Amino acid sequence: MKFTDGFWLVRKNIQADYVRDIYLLEESPDAIRFYAPYKKIEGRGDTLNVGMMTCTVTAPLDDVLCIRMQNHIGNYMTAPAFPINGESRKPVLKGSSDSGWELSSGRLSLSFAKGSPELHFLADGKEITCTKPKTTGMMHRNDGKDFLVTGLNLGVGELVYGLGERFTAMVKNSQTVDIWNEDGGTASEISYKNIPFYYTNGGYGVFVSHPGKVSFEVASEKVETVQFSVEDEELSYYLIYGPTPKEIIEKYTALTGRPALPPRWTFGLWLSTSFTTDYDEETVNHFIDGMAERRIPLSVFHFDCFWMQGFEWCNFAWDKEMFPDPEGMLRRLHERGLKICVWINPYIAQKSPLFTEGMEKGYLVKKPNGRVWQWDLWQAGMGLVDFTNPDAATWYQEKLHRLLDMGVDCFKTDFGERIPTDVVWFDGSDPEKMHNYYTYLYNSCVFSLLENVKGKGEAVLFARSATAGGQQFPVHWGGDSTSQYVSMAETLRGGLSLMDSGFAFWSHDIGGFEDDGSPDLYKRWVAFGLLSSHSRLHGSGSYRVPWNYDEEASDVLRFFTRLKEQLMPYLYDLAEEAHEKGLPVLRPMHMVFPDDLGCSYLDQQYMLGDRLVVAPVFSPDGVQRFYLPKGTWVHLLDRSIAEGNRYHEGRYDYFSLPVYVREGDPLLDMVKPEELRNA
Repeated sequence: MKFTDGFWLVRKNIQADYVRDIYLLEESPDAIRFYAPYKKIEGRGDTLNVGMMTCTVTAPLDDVLCIRMQNHIGNYMTAPAFPINGESRKPVLKGSSDSGWELSSGRLSLSFAKGSPELHFLADGKEITCTKPKTTGMMHRNDGKDFLVTGLNLGVGELVYGLGERFTAMVKNSQTVDIWNEDGGTASEISYKNIPFYYTNGGYGVFVSHPGKVSFEVASEKVETVQFSVEDEELSYYLIYGPTPKEIIEKYTALTGRPALPPRWTFGLWLSTSFTTDYDEETVNHFIDGMAERRIPLSVFHFDCFWMQGFEWCNFAWDKEMFPDPEGMLRRLHERGLKICVWINPYIAQKSPLFTEGMEKGYLVKKPNGRVWQWDLWQAGMGLVDFTNPDAATWYQEKLHRLLDMGVDCFKTDFGERIPTDVVWFDGSDPEKMHNYYTYLYNSCVFSLLENVKGKGEAVLFARSATAGGQQFPVHWGGDSTSQYVSMAETLRGGLSLMDSGFAFWSHDIGGFEDDGSPDLYKRWVAFGLLSSHSRLHGSGSYRVPWNYDEEASDVLRFFTRLKEQLMPYLYDLAEEAHEKGLPVLRPMHMVFPDDLGCSYLDQQYMLGDRLVVAPVFSPDGVQRFYLPKGTWVHLLDRSIAEGNRYHEGRYDYFSLPVYVREGDPLLDMVKPEELRNA
């Protein structure tokens, strides 16, 4: 959100109370606190009729400092709040004098002077960022709304990454980003997964620990600053020193949670019934038989929405007309070596038998007048499960438990973005903050059930919405793309941005979700999809089995599914590293090569781990341009040699794409191209 009118003025509808001074510092057992009035204090009389920011500094982890700013603390609602790991420790007070102070946590320190509003963050003795005058304060709008705002300066050439799954440019400089979950597909600035965390190539990251709408002006309103603001009286942010991108991600996920380790079977190929298609057990068997006949390995079969009756999402009951023997069907599918996933969401349609039950027990979100909140967008008269009510969460889990007992292995936890703010929550949570935070409670509820029933190491979701900390409940997928090359590219940008935001496991709809797409696009997307951490064939109005495109598509799918099988020892090592350190399986080039300026803006290629360069083909003619960092590189499939520190261009058939490892890498022995062609 923008408040200023150029460098000198604020906008006509804004009154600004900027922090002008740092007046006093106090120590407590677990924090250091300083007071920052909105006026220069030069005498006793200046302490009257003026507002003041209360700032509390803690050090939850080494190399991390938390700055909590509060204006009127009586107006702050504490729930919901992101769970944070680490102790509430007091920073080390390294220096204190009449002129200023210096606090530290590990190699990171904060210095500020009495009488100045500036904060200076230093790492290993060198300044990495700072706040400047006319940056921090309260903005009062003429409509009565108040906003707390602050910001951190950017240096020359400093680039910003992260802020969740964003389909806009990967480098966020010059963008306005509102952290507000919405259901908007992959072709706009809005996103399903908004994460108030970014890092820069300056060696540090920033996590704004506020579950509500955080508005970031990334070198946009003030081109020297990443500004962030909230409509609230309180804002906390964690400054995290790396200095490398991977170290920043490790420390950020140490604060907000590391991902669970998905089961090995989840890395195989998933096949879906698709969204609005008409299907029954015979249709399902036709798909599975067709894959077997074409020798395409299949790991998971997913039943999308219409496993339940229309107008009753969710009732968690199989449509008996289409599936008269669900237990027997699931048993038969298991006998074929398949795991089973079914689609769910947190909404209860009025026609569902569960609506009346949930309403009578008080398990659905209510309006301020005490009535159940309902609308018709998506399902007629649908209500929303109130996961702040422990009994409602247990009730929801009981419905899912019956499906697990029946033979279901995992759930696709769809939706969770369209959460109203004109409601009352069971635990009194702030409705504005619950809009984003709802997805955390929803996915946590389902994931904890899976861990309790299946055991740790066997739980997995296929989730669309997320907020900070949601990386603990893998896997996430990229949402509703169209079946076009441009959408394939924006899908990759969204995935790279999510990986820059602390998430480790990611998938997308191979071939695109909306429309049918061409056989050409499908085959190119197959290569991209099977070289992602998780791989799913899913669409909207048509089945995504390869023979619906052409028989060569079946050959291409078999080829890349077998390639992923050969890469599995490497991929599972990456999965374990993600679980232990929080590092993503699929990595932006700049994360692995932060000192290579050629990698700073690359958003049409990526790394699988630190060793494998992948550049999907984004054109019908098969021509793709890509960059290789310094060194000698070997094509994984045809073993051709290419020198790094430069761009390359090549034309690729459907059984290839730019996929390179360094000369001498053991992956060259792991992958046997001749076996893939003859599989």
